[in-house]
Amino acid sequence: MRIAEVQFISWDKIYHFSTEDESLTIGDSVLVNTELGKEIGKLVGFIKESNGEELKEIIRKAEKSEISRSEDENRKKEALDVCREIIERHNLDMKLVDIHFSFEGNRLNFAFVADGRIDFRELVKDLTAHFNANIRLTQIGARDEARLTGDCGGCGKKLCCRGSVKEFSSVTSEMAEVQQVVHRGSDRISGMCGRLMCCLAYEYEGYKELRAKMPAYGAKVNVDGRRGIVVGHHVLKQSVDVRFPSEKGGERDTVIEVDLNRKNKKEEKKEKK
Repeated sequence: MRIAEVQFISWDKIYHFSTEDESLTIGDSVLVNTELGKEIGKLVGFIKESNGEELKEIIRKAEKSEISRSEDENRKKEALDVCREIIERHNLDMKLVDIHFSFEGNRLNFAFVADGRIDFRELVKDLTAHFNANIRLTQIGARDEARLTGDCGGCGKKLCCRGSVKEFSSVTSEMAEVQQVVHRGSDRISGMCGRLMCCLAYEYEGYKELRAKMPAYGAKVNVDGRRGIVVGHHVLKQSVDVRFPSEKGGERDTVIEVDLNRKNKKEEKKEKK
C-alpha cells in the first residue's frame, strides 16, 4: 500500500490517502472519498508512514472531463462576481481571492483576506440562498494570497510558494540575521506577500552549522602573538574581523580579517612542498 499526499485547494492543508495503484505519480489529479463526499485533488507527494491515522482510499485517477469541470474558470468568475456584489452590499472590509467547488457542486468554499476578523454571517445567508449550496468562507494569509495570484520573485524565477513549497514553514528574523542579510533592509528580504522570503529557510541550518564553528562577537583571541577582539563574522568565508588595540597612543585601532582555517591551509602547503 502507498500513502499519498493529496491537496484539494492550494490554500488548504494536505491530506493523506491510501492507494494500491502503482501507476499514480506526483501531479496527477485523483478522485477520492472524503467525509463530506467525493472530491478531486492533486497528488503532491508520497510518505512512508501515516502516524496511525485511518486512511480513506483513492478511488481512481480523475478523468479529463471531471478535471476541466472542477477548474472551469468561467464558472469560478461568475460565482466570485456574485460574492463580491454581496460583499459590497454588506459593506464588508474583505478581499475575495478564490473559490473552490466541491466535486458534486453542493459545497462552495470562498477564500478571502482581511486585516482582522469579519462578521460574515449575513453574507453566508445570502450566498446560501443564491447558490442553494453549503457555503464556507475561509480567511487566508498574505502568503497564501501570493501563492494564488503571484508570478515571479526578485530572483526572476517563479515564486517558491507556487512551485517547490508544499506547506509554509515559519520564517523568522533569526534566519535573516544568521545569514547576514538584515542590513539589506526589509524590502529586499521580503517576498511579494510582504513576509520574509521562504528561501531564507533553505540554507538556515547550513549557516547555523558554520556559525557555530566561529568565535562569538566580543571573544578575545590570539593572532600571531597579538591579542584582539572579534568584531565581525564572514560566515561563508569562515573568517572573522579582529580588532587590535593601537600600540601607540593617538593612533586608531586596526581591524584585520582572519581566516579561521589558515593553520590547516599552511599545513597543506607544507605537505605539498
